[in-house]
Amino acid sequence: MFEFYVRHEYWFAAVQLALAMLGMGATLRIRDFVAVFIRPAALLLGIAVQWVVVPLVAWRLIVDLDPAPGVAIGLALCAAIPGGTMSNVFTFLGRGNVALSIALTTVTTLGCLVTTPIILGLLIDHYMPTAFVMPVGQIATEIALILLLPLLLGMAVLEVFPNRAAAISKWCIRGSLFVILLIVIGASGADRLDIRAFDGRSLAALAMLVGLLATLSWVIPLCLRRPPAECTAINIEVTIRNSNLGLLIKASMFPAIVGVADPMGDMVLLTVLMYAGFALPMGVLQVWLHGWINKRRRATDQAARIQH
Repeated sequence: MFEFYVRHEYWFAAVQLALAMLGMGATLRIRDFVAVFIRPAALLLGIAVQWVVVPLVAWRLIVDLDPAPGVAIGLALCAAIPGGTMSNVFTFLGRGNVALSIALTTVTTLGCLVTTPIILGLLIDHYMPTAFVMPVGQIATEIALILLLPLLLGMAVLEVFPNRAAAISKWCIRGSLFVILLIVIGASGADRLDIRAFDGRSLAALAMLVGLLATLSWVIPLCLRRPPAECTAINIEVTIRNSNLGLLIKASMFPAIVGVADPMGDMVLLTVLMYAGFALPMGVLQVWLHGWINKRRRATDQAARIQH
């Protein structure tokens, strides 16, 4: 059973990503982006944080903490992928600017055709095996076919079947989460997820990456006096990353082979999965925190209006 997973790990990753993007696409309309692109300051700020701040934080942690090579590659991979589809849901729950969140997810997803291979090459080139060649063309092709095409199909579903799109989106997202569960079970059963190999330094690097991204992506727009709803959207979008895409790229960079041990590839897989595991409760905390702040702000504004 677990040998079947090892033989087909790539397709497990591809299916779960396609389902996630199809589900997200079924929630999007072109008009959702009009207001965001008319006043693009928040969008540009979010993109700058994603493509500049996040890689710099990952680079600094890799240099300063010097984690195991597989963990370093996993950290770089987490920094190179865009925000995840769940960030849109968390932004909605946190009363953030949902249109901005969706626009950021879409633009950075489109941009990752170029940025992901570049960031990976800059951050982890010296960690890679000497015989390894970054599969830039393959990654770009896979992102286009397995990520962007399902996204467009999902948007078409919303246009053609508007009454059924919400149900289709929900079941696609559920299907993606189910396949991720199968990946965790399959990798664990094949003895490819050994958390004991994660030493204290590596665990600290991963925890600090999640914590610093969650902090900086809130502080930066706040210091630039962006509206609270925009701060919420950027904060959650940067923290909750597209681990689905990370799993696909990992499967492309380090394909599993039955009977052949791959400690580095296994550690990359574990790092990506653990980032997702760390980011989820952080996202829940962000939803609660932003909701509480917005509630306090509304109460303050209401009291001020009553006084006047």
